[in-house]
Amino acid sequence: MLYIGVDLGTSAVKLLLMDREGNVQKIVSKEYPLSFPRPGWSEQDPNDWWEQTKAGIRELLEGADASRVAGISFGGQMHGLVILNERDEVIRPAILWNDGRTVEENEYLNNVIGRDKLSQYTANISFTGFTAPKILWVRKHEPENFAKIAKIMLPKDYIAYRLTGIHCTDVSDASGMLLFDVKNRCWSREMCEICGVKESQLAKVYESYEKVGCVLADVAGELGIPQECVVAAGAGDNAAAALGTGTVGDNRCNISLGTSGTVFISSEKFGVDRYNALHSFAHADGNYHLMGCMLSAASCNKWWMEEILHTKEYSAGQQEIAEDDLGRNHVFFLPYLMGERSPHNNSKARAVFIGMSMDTTRADMTQAVLEGVAFALRDSVEVARSLGICPERTKICGGGAKSALWKKMIANILNMKVDVIENEEGPAMGAAMLAAVACGEYPTVEAVAQNCVKVVETIEPDAELVRRYEACYQKFKELYPACKGVYEIL
Repeated sequence: MLYIGVDLGTSAVKLLLMDREGNVQKIVSKEYPLSFPRPGWSEQDPNDWWEQTKAGIRELLEGADASRVAGISFGGQMHGLVILNERDEVIRPAILWNDGRTVEENEYLNNVIGRDKLSQYTANISFTGFTAPKILWVRKHEPENFAKIAKIMLPKDYIAYRLTGIHCTDVSDASGMLLFDVKNRCWSREMCEICGVKESQLAKVYESYEKVGCVLADVAGELGIPQECVVAAGAGDNAAAALGTGTVGDNRCNISLGTSGTVFISSEKFGVDRYNALHSFAHADGNYHLMGCMLSAASCNKWWMEEILHTKEYSAGQQEIAEDDLGRNHVFFLPYLMGERSPHNNSKARAVFIGMSMDTTRADMTQAVLEGVAFALRDSVEVARSLGICPERTKICGGGAKSALWKKMIANILNMKVDVIENEEGPAMGAAMLAAVACGEYPTVEAVAQNCVKVVETIEPDAELVRRYEACYQKFKELYPACKGVYEIL
């Protein structure tokens, strides 16, 4: 049988067709517009998502036996606010995860309601991009729209609704709304009261791998797929991407070294760190995960190479770094070009080079940029370790993972084995895998991951490099506290 994975991104929807063995048959991408009606605002029309998803499915199935499509599921941009009226019509454009209008609402939740209460209710504190502050913004600034709300949905769940006619969400995506009791995997009554919404206005919550329903007859006819095609709940983009790398079960880790960076650690036990430095969310495998998000990861190297050194020869710059220099660099780089999220949660933080002297070379500074990102990733890993969650190895994905040197640094700075996987297709792959579980092709999420995710390379830590980098990290972790006051002045 065949399975469709839909990754509803910010700029495009990516669709993937997979067979039961995890072989990718075809990939299609369809773009849609992004609107910035005011500075700091970011919106999209959910109907654009739907039209491009339909067009993408039709193109995906050209030349394929569409009758073999057994299931569809989703990964998608998290935190967006989609509101429907009693006729299930979209009331206003969706407010996206990267929208910055809710600064006041975010401060109200964290400082008036209080971080301790938010953590108690939802296992998380509020961020500007989360869904709950968006609801408060609509209530205050668009009361006429707030009064019309019959259903509050997340982006990917709107597509599931259009396919099935069912208002649904999954535990991982719901975890990022600040309306969800992560520990008990249900809506938080307290947060509903704070936001002025009823639980009946929220979608029914499913596990990510559960069947929500089947494709509506008219939609199936339009798309050319069987009416009995199963639709699974799906997952938020990070959880779906983690599933696509096999990061499921207990004590598994994945590092995404993309424009931004994430440390994703799956766990069978629920945990929240003392300062809510990491997100604590429900995972797509039925368990939980901790996630640290740094706002600038591979983008730090892109900035350094292209904007400062005016070159796109990334590999040539890294070739200047000698093997013997690893763990011996006297230059450090704090990678906070756009502020920082995990673990510092400081939008005022900025990037810093420190330790330069008259003999500092360009290679030293290039090395410092790469190491600084790896040290910052370790900051999030250390928070997980403080909770007794200590993975011994990690998968790695993203554009930065193409660098052999960077992978070697990460293996030794984190003192973890780094596994490289054969196919890296992100949330779309994880979504297709969830569809296979919902259809009964596999008994569990772990089973489909074991079968479909293949490791092709492992970078082992070197004892001497681990020792040298440990000394460097102890210095690095003192730099942010030393700079914090300066950020306030700047």
